[in-house]
Amino acid sequence: MKKLPVTFAGTTDTTGYLFSFAKSLSAALRCSRFADFADDAVAASGFAFRMWVDGGSLCPSATSIWAFKKQKPWVENAGLVCDYVERLWGQDALEAERREAAIAMIRRSIDDGVAAVAWDISGSEWGLVVGYDDETETLATLKINGREDSVPYAKLGQLDLPILSVLTVTGSVPKSPEQLVADTKRLAVGHLRGKEWCDNAKGLAAYDALIGYIREKLTDEQGWNLQYYLGTYAALKWYAARFFAKYGETELAGLYEDVYDAWKQAFDLSRAGKIDCAQIAAQLETAQAAETRAAEEMER
Repeated sequence: MKKLPVTFAGTTDTTGYLFSFAKSLSAALRCSRFADFADDAVAASGFAFRMWVDGGSLCPSATSIWAFKKQKPWVENAGLVCDYVERLWGQDALEAERREAAIAMIRRSIDDGVAAVAWDISGSEWGLVVGYDDETETLATLKINGREDSVPYAKLGQLDLPILSVLTVTGSVPKSPEQLVADTKRLAVGHLRGKEWCDNAKGLAAYDALIGYIREKLTDEQGWNLQYYLGTYAALKWYAARFFAKYGETELAGLYEDVYDAWKQAFDLSRAGKIDCAQIAAQLETAQAAETRAAEEMER
């Protein structure tokens, strides 16, 4: 077994719910020669700004519904170079071909010292492939909760939700700080203004969907669903604030500090015994106002 010493140590997750794709990507970078990109990539890929909400049932899977093939250009927006392979619903005829291509890609990445980010490694969540063994045809994996596991080659893309999606980072073409910030703003605004595909409420419109659900539909049995949404997006907003502070964008850094603080307070309220829907909704309205102002500032 050839295996990389990858962990989530050093990856900031302020709620314990940091979105599994972003958390996996950051850890893969931090534990490789691309460590300098580990925090920036969460923001520069746009994930620090993305919100998707199922306004019908508050299903957590809405956070992972987008055009998966966009991962490659999104992550490359951070100044990285990536390989990517997928096999989606209705593409059963391509299953063996795409799986073999993904395994070959994973081998190359592990040999190069970089873990692969893969779908469904963590049980309907993203995780990392950190090693491979051609003799036993087994992949070594790291789940989002930090637990090590393994997946037979034949099961890659055939786990809880049988979709294949694997991303590896193969190189970098660093951008100037000015270009990185400009490209990140463009990507962030594109999402916030609803220009990226998703079946659910997205971008700034996700606020009204989530606030409306909390005020009108939330049941006691959905406490974990609410924590998942609030914890996922709160932890991502921390990266947006950090990114703008790092690059001297003082106004945007301040706005995203406000956005993060409001999401984090909403998350903390969701864990404090009986759910106070009014207080949580009020915090999200505060975040909505600040992030709307941030979008307008980024458009200038």
